[in-house]
Amino acid sequence: MSSEHVFVAMSGGVDSSVAAVLLQQAGYQLSGVNLRMFHNEDLGESPSRTCCSLTDAEDAALVARRLGFPFYVFDFAQTFRDTVIRNFIEEYQRGRTPNPCAECNRSVKFGALLQRVRTLGGDYMATGHYARVEREETSGRYLLKRGRDHSKDQSYFLYMLTQEELAHTLFPLGAMEKSEVRRIAEAHGLVNAKKRDSQDICFVPDGKYADFIERTTGQPSKPGPFLDQEGRVLGLHKGIIRYTKGQHKGLGLSTEQPLYVLEKDAVSNAIRLCPDSALWSHTLTAERMNWISLPELTEPMAVTVKTRYTQREAAAVAEPLAGGRVRVTFEEPQRAITAGQAVVLYDGDTVVGGGTICGT
Repeated sequence: MSSEHVFVAMSGGVDSSVAAVLLQQAGYQLSGVNLRMFHNEDLGESPSRTCCSLTDAEDAALVARRLGFPFYVFDFAQTFRDTVIRNFIEEYQRGRTPNPCAECNRSVKFGALLQRVRTLGGDYMATGHYARVEREETSGRYLLKRGRDHSKDQSYFLYMLTQEELAHTLFPLGAMEKSEVRRIAEAHGLVNAKKRDSQDICFVPDGKYADFIERTTGQPSKPGPFLDQEGRVLGLHKGIIRYTKGQHKGLGLSTEQPLYVLEKDAVSNAIRLCPDSALWSHTLTAERMNWISLPELTEPMAVTVKTRYTQREAAAVAEPLAGGRVRVTFEEPQRAITAGQAVVLYDGDTVVGGGTICGT
């Protein structure tokens, strides 16, 4: 039996539950923790429609009881509101499209929670993410790598992890296929063995982001002009928070050629539209960079890049700019590169680093 104590972040889903099984089999001392990151009743949602609900906490508690280790619920609702939800709202109001899952990992799961785990004497925190942590012998740096099951790989959402956080994080599912995870859950009689994966943003399960922002802020969306690339008014939009770059559906315009959202100006409250051909770009600029496989980027580097979780990596060159920013130049143009989204740089299966897109 190992003397190392691991706190397993248990969402109530099958992945984190099987992570606990594997760690217990490896001989670690375990404690389970479930995060209450918001109160469903505060958001006007049915507790059964989203993750982080009371039902999920009960499922996680049942798994911990079956496996025989302590289980706790930590209420991080205030932290979640002050970081993830605030950032989500402010970014949309600025005309950007945020990535709340990445911000949650930065501020809550691997921020506030990992700090709590270390304060309580935990050696590691573990999650059910499909990713891997390895230590490079020559440099001594901790590396973040893609999960073996590339169809489930979640390294894109973990690019912000620091060396200190990686040193105290375990991803037991990193080398596994999803089908194998479900088989293990069934073999151990876990209550959530066949539970479906959560696909939506946890605090907006119906996908109506603008309605959530209006309800939370108490401020209705302000209509403004749709403009073409020459600045001519084409019609009225229903508020910039209701649109994102590359969007075509729901514009409510009748035009000779299909038009798409090109950019949103929060100052003038105008949305500029364009044909599809104008959405393609060879470059992007990123800020808030976090480097993992190297201390910092000091010269141009050939990488592959993802600007969306569902996107296949594209070949590019990353080069440092003043102020810690980075310019990425793609071999082939990319469609609808969107400010506020995460950009993650890879070298094979290794995450070089990542940041937030701020321009093209």
